[in-house]
Amino acid sequence: STISANLTAALSEKKKRVMQIGCDPKHDSTRLLMAGKDQRTVLEYLRNTNEDERKLDDIAEHGYGGCICVEAGGPEPGIGCAGRGIISAFELLEQLGMNAVELDFVTYDVLGDVVCGGFAVPLRNNYADTVYIVTSGEFMSI
Repeated sequence: STISANLTAALSEKKKRVMQIGCDPKHDSTRLLMAGKDQRTVLEYLRNTNEDERKLDDIAEHGYGGCICVEAGGPEPGIGCAGRGIISAFELLEQLGMNAVELDFVTYDVLGDVVCGGFAVPLRNNYADTVYIVTSGEFMSI
């Protein structure tokens, strides 16, 4: 998450239009970009908002340098599949018109311990052109 957030921040400082999608059920990917704010997740939004009341601005918030931040979230621990949550998040973003937003880069902060095929969604559904795998055991890895 630290690497993704720093990459998003650096690209935003270069005046690039960047969106970061946090795909970790803990939904902590964008916290650094949102000045510590705990962002509402797409899955919470799906559970608690009527279909006819949903808007893109409710789940895609602006953070550091104008970047767009989205947190997919996950199911309650022990219930459901986090990968399925990512699929649901991407489907809702499409339904709400995220594809119409002009972006230079989209970064996906995908959980490293892949336990479900849903985590491969950015690749499988052609949401990503390039993938970089970065590993680190420390919080301040950049």
